[in-house]
Amino acid sequence: MDFKIIFENEDLLAIDKPPGINSDDFEKRVHRLDKDTSGILLVAKNDEALIELQKHFKDRMVEKKYIALVVGSLKNKSGIIETLIGRSPKNRKKQKVYFPQEPGVGGKRTAITEYKTLARYKDYTLLEITPKTGRKHQIRTHLAYLGHPIAGDKVYGFKNQPHPEELKRHFLHANYLKIRLKNQTIEIKSKLPADLEKVITNIEKYGH
Repeated sequence: MDFKIIFENEDLLAIDKPPGINSDDFEKRVHRLDKDTSGILLVAKNDEALIELQKHFKDRMVEKKYIALVVGSLKNKSGIIETLIGRSPKNRKKQKVYFPQEPGVGGKRTAITEYKTLARYKDYTLLEITPKTGRKHQIRTHLAYLGHPIAGDKVYGFKNQPHPEELKRHFLHANYLKIRLKNQTIEIKSKLPADLEKVITNIEKYGH
């Protein structure tokens, strides 16, 4: 597999995961990224580190940030989305937002996503996303629920939504992680990859 290591010590590897690779292909991975989401993926080198880090993720002790390009112009510069999320009964590959009084809501889990605007374009908005929980497809589900799905998202996108010419996947990149391991704080950063940088450059130049 062709990937770049952006951090390494005796207990941990941080990989800059390219799109198109499954997180599950990595033995002792600490968390997951969707197949077409790029960015920081943590892989433990031993069981002790794996158990500690997985507990930190479960206990919401990890700070995560993503960069996302969404369709349309968000009304607010920043905000918090808090809903229940669970599997969609109509499409088993999708998650959906549930409301507290809705039938079938039992067992659905709270999902919290913070966002802030980084840049506005004619048809798109560039966001920094901070998920406070780690539900499956959480960011993609929440942004679609807001009416601003991630550009290029074939699962959660809307019919006939604008699509940047150069974009070959959904525009979501895990760019920052702050963790603690063995009482040491570790900060890891990943730059926007070339394919997504090119999309932004073209939108800034040509509007698409």
